[in-house]
Amino acid sequence: MQDLIANQIQVMVDQSSNSLPQAQAGKIRAYAVTTPTRSPAMPDIPTAAEAGYPMEISIWNGLWAPKGTSKDIIDKLNAAVVTALADPAVRKRMEELGQDLPTVEEMKPAAFAAFQKAELGRWKPILEAAGVKAE
Repeated sequence: MQDLIANQIQVMVDQSSNSLPQAQAGKIRAYAVTTPTRSPAMPDIPTAAEAGYPMEISIWNGLWAPKGTSKDIIDKLNAAVVTALADPAVRKRMEELGQDLPTVEEMKPAAFAAFQKAELGRWKPILEAAGVKAE
């Protein structure tokens, strides 16, 4: 972000929580969001598809536990996350940062596992074709 602000680089794709405050301060210019729909936090910014670049890239977060963690513990952790993200102050702040919040259904462990599997299926061939290696 510092290199973009300093004009050392001209273009960057970044998560909205980093970029939105800089765009709002006039330090950078947002050209598009890479989500399928416009962000409520920046409704004047078109989607990449609307701007002529049909792509969808999202940044997501998750909570993992060690293999073998009991279902009871997983359920307690999940309930705590659901409760935290239901808090109006937390939701408001996340939305101000342009973060899309998952539904309660999307936060269920089985749904998150299915989402991860789909993401792996989507990105693995692209990464392999590009020769990207984990370091």
